Amino acid sequence: MTDSNDVRPEKKKKFSLFKKKEQLDEFGNPLVLPKKRKFSYHRLNRSLGGDIALTIVLFVGGVFMLFPLIYSISNSLKPLSEQWIFPPNLIVKNPTFEWYISLFNYMGNSMVPMSRYLFNSIYLCFMCTLVCTLSCSMAAYAISKRHFKGQETVFKMVELSMMFTAPATGIVSYVILANMNPVDHYWTLIVPCACNSMYMYIVKNYMDTFPSSVLEAARIDGAGEFRIFWGILMPGVKPAWMTVILFAVQGYWNMGTGSFIFKEEMKGISSGISAITSISINRTGIGGAASILLMIVPLVTFVITQSNVLDTCATAGMKD
Repeated sequence: MTDSNDVRPEKKKKFSLFKKKEQLDEFGNPLVLPKKRKFSYHRLNRSLGGDIALTIVLFVGGVFMLFPLIYSISNSLKPLSEQWIFPPNLIVKNPTFEWYISLFNYMGNSMVPMSRYLFNSIYLCFMCTLVCTLSCSMAAYAISKRHFKGQETVFKMVELSMMFTAPATGIVSYVILANMNPVDHYWTLIVPCACNSMYMYIVKNYMDTFPSSVLEAARIDGAGEFRIFWGILMPGVKPAWMTVILFAVQGYWNMGTGSFIFKEEMKGISSGISAITSISINRTGIGGAASILLMIVPLVTFVITQSNVLDTCATAGMKD
């Protein structure tokens, strides 16, 4: 028996201005939440020699990948006396800018103004990239997020089409366009860009990682397919279509005019420069200077989109 006089004082509850509200389940019982796991970061167990070896390997690999660019810049600065020596010099000994000056002089005296060639290249590259990105993204959305009969079969056909080479598919495009009065029209170069199975494959696989529950919630709230595609899905898969833009710009910037464009004033910058450099073997340096100028647009595009390319390469791989 306990003594009635032995009364233990109650512990005073600490007053807190911000009290945690107890969470209850659907039956009114206290909800037991799992404890938060504490993540600890451990340094890789690698020796100093391993760090040095890895740094050397990465440096050598970076120099190896930069070698074509370094050699092209050096070749554009070599005088004619250094152009044909063997073995060739990697680094120019007597740099000169005479090839760049000669290139701009020839461009200024060409039959068609070089500004017209440049406009054609910019216009075709922009329109082909725009059409390609939009069409591939829309097709990827239909295959990835819309359910219809034969969905898997359609995607298998897309995968199968990537096994065909460009000349094989180019023959089909030529036969189709040849019956549509395609001579000297820009659309004959733009329309075929709408169908690119590789780009659609990249965007589709990246869209598969986007949660479909977000799209279903938007449909419940009354959003239409157009709103879902432009306002929710496209911002969510930005790395994918930025990667498509990078590949498309690199492919379409130096795109030839094909077999349907014969007017010189409708051709691109690569055709104008090719006409200048192919006249004489002594214009090899001009060709090197022209190649550096043509690299500017793809290089700038890569610098802008390179972080998105890494994200896409890590995400949009084979899923099955």
